[in-house]
Amino acid sequence: MRLVVLGLSLSSSWGNGHATTYRALLRAFAARGHDVLFLERDQPWYAANRDLPDPGYCELAFYDDLAGLERWRERIAAADAVIVGSYVPEGIEVGRFARKAARGVTAFYDIDTPVTLAALERGDCAYLSPDQIPSYDVYLSFTGGPTLQRLEREFGSPAARPLYCSVDTDVYLPLDVEKRWDLSYLGTYSPDRQPVLERLLIEPARRAPLLKFVVAGPQYPADIDWPANVELIDHVGPADHPAFYAASRWTLNVTRADMVKAGHSPSVRLFEAAACATPVVSDRWDGLDELFSPRREIVLADAPEHTLAALTEISDPDRWMLGRAALARIEAGHSARHRAGELEAALLEARARARRSPRAAEAQPA
Repeated sequence: MRLVVLGLSLSSSWGNGHATTYRALLRAFAARGHDVLFLERDQPWYAANRDLPDPGYCELAFYDDLAGLERWRERIAAADAVIVGSYVPEGIEVGRFARKAARGVTAFYDIDTPVTLAALERGDCAYLSPDQIPSYDVYLSFTGGPTLQRLEREFGSPAARPLYCSVDTDVYLPLDVEKRWDLSYLGTYSPDRQPVLERLLIEPARRAPLLKFVVAGPQYPADIDWPANVELIDHVGPADHPAFYAASRWTLNVTRADMVKAGHSPSVRLFEAAACATPVVSDRWDGLDELFSPRREIVLADAPEHTLAALTEISDPDRWMLGRAALARIEAGHSARHRAGELEAALLEARARARRSPRAAEAQPA
């Protein structure tokens, strides 16, 4: 299969969670024998922080603006499938161009589904318009559950399919390193995540000054009152993620508010940490128990007391067993290999459906 992906970023993981998702997925997809071209808008903040300038497993190319996409028209037309991702700059126009040029299957890959739907409701989504959704052959969603039915019934998608994030288990794996922190958090600053981070990490750090904590990620405001036992790291590149997790006795997962509301929206950090056999303390949301078994593969926390109980009351042997159980769950169903197979199946299903019911030529929305 010849696949073209127009996504936010593959070359840089700085300040975004898209790059690691695309890297794991497309590496595994290429390993299934497919050819992949990734087209990325050349943005200065990513250009200055490129940690994967040459993926090796796929072709990576950059375009400066909408006009720059024209040179890729023939490649898009020749592709068996074309995917446009969420948060792509000028994504509405990019999607319009891709759908007009494509002769194969077209898909929208939403790595931010609840955020997208909330923006569509407000009328201010910059990368997708409601009238585009029915014209994509398949809507690939980071969110499963009831959201899929909503995409089909309310927004008119011909097929909404879950395509959760995943982890490359050849890269993310357990390491035997010295533990530096009792609890870590890896994530870019987000205003809607910050209250949960405050409740589940910062307040526990205040109450347990002898324990060690770390928050790794860019864009945190200078006015946050960090306790003295919380170490700050501006950025940890993907190559260093396994060592970061391995140095953590526990790691914290915090979910964006729109994703908590929608449920069934796992973060890639969940899968990465589990693949490294690092036990996870997570906030709570619908559908999480379908991915990991509470108390056996993950610990759920609603308050500082719950975080501190995990850190101080669960023995090291039990903590080790919990991390290994989570790793087994990843190996059984959430590796990039599994997800690449799901992507292939969704695209082939869309192609078969299109052949049964050819889409009439349609005028592109203005």
